Amino acid sequence: MKKFSTSLYGYNKAEVGEFVNTVAKEYESMLNNLKKRDEEISNLKKELVRYQNLEHTLNKALMVAEDASNQIKRVARDESKSILEEAKRNASRIVNDALMKAEKLEADGEKLRVRIIAFKRRFRNVIETELENLDQIDEDY
Repeated sequence: MKKFSTSLYGYNKAEVGEFVNTVAKEYESMLNNLKKRDEEISNLKKELVRYQNLEHTLNKALMVAEDASNQIKRVARDESKSILEEAKRNASRIVNDALMKAEKLEADGEKLRVRIIAFKRRFRNVIETELENLDQIDEDY
């Protein structure tokens, strides 16, 4: 606390005036500092609100991305199941077709074998008949 010297009519006016000027300057300086800090706080609050809005937007975007990712996974899983089922059906059809062709080829082979045996018999009969005819010609001459 400041002590003032006294004069005839009270405290020394120059000292008191100087002190009041000093206090006024300090008060004004502190007031300016408070205004600056209030502005800074206000700006920081605005920035905080902006960042909170940005965070909210990013959270929404993240949720949308997660939903899209889950949906894409689900669609891919369903599509893979569908492709796999179709491949199994196609494989079964191909195997069945191959079995049917093999059975047909086997039946055709069996028919051919029977025809070859029949042809051999007929040919043998023809040859035997012709040999008999040749023998008969030899006996006749």
